[in-house]
Amino acid sequence: MSKKPYDPATEGAEMRFDGRMSYTDYLGLDAILNAQKPLSQAHDEMLFIIQHQTSELWMRLALHEIGAARERLGRGELRPAFKMLTRVARIFEQLNNAWDVLRTMTPSEYTRFRDDLGQSSGFQSWQYRLIEYAVGNRNLAMLRPHAHRADLTAALEAELARPSLYDVAIGCLKRAGFDIPAEVTDRDLRTPWTPHPAVQQAWLAVYAAPETHWELYELAEKLVDFEDYFRRWRFNHVTTVERVIGFKRGTGGTAGVQYLRRMLEVELFPELWHLRTEL
Repeated sequence: MSKKPYDPATEGAEMRFDGRMSYTDYLGLDAILNAQKPLSQAHDEMLFIIQHQTSELWMRLALHEIGAARERLGRGELRPAFKMLTRVARIFEQLNNAWDVLRTMTPSEYTRFRDDLGQSSGFQSWQYRLIEYAVGNRNLAMLRPHAHRADLTAALEAELARPSLYDVAIGCLKRAGFDIPAEVTDRDLRTPWTPHPAVQQAWLAVYAAPETHWELYELAEKLVDFEDYFRRWRFNHVTTVERVIGFKRGTGGTAGVQYLRRMLEVELFPELWHLRTEL
């Protein structure tokens, strides 16, 4: 005797959504799932598009969390900021995992649609640039790929006018009584961060006595945890690009793998890494 199929309605599940908000409505899935517009007949172009679209969604969340963490740190509310910074690190863990999916695409498969990309490239991701600016890697030359969009340029310029996440973290050191000179706190926010011995000495003191400076110690480790995943993301990017296109130039005109390898040398929070040698 066949068993009667389970009906969720018998336990109160909503089954009719005429004129009511459904899951698809709330998430805007019609727009999201119709945003993939392959330009070729190549099977793997869908993978390429979805990989990058989902990465941009994760980056949007990362920006949301970084912005909120920065505000909390600026108000001296370190513990709520820790939760947000932990989430940012986990977001970059997801971004790292996504490279494993993209690496299932072989060079032969990519060449079938690469020309259809034109000059578009991940190098032009304004959200990625905004993340770099928000955490402290401020390279003004990287404004130029977005100059054709006044709205994007305005968003990036607005970010450059704010203290970065690292600037705010250093502000926490100063509020705690560490001697952070005016040349650090009053510097031009648009300029790239330059490691400063006074900042390194302050962080070194935190690490030398974590029980005395526990919240600052935890803040430092949250920043290092994030940069650890961020560095892995860059490394996975390099490895994936080399695996798929070798040493060809990027679609956006960069030197491809050679350009990405140079990015591996960038340190977001240099004093937090350098102090480890002195401990």
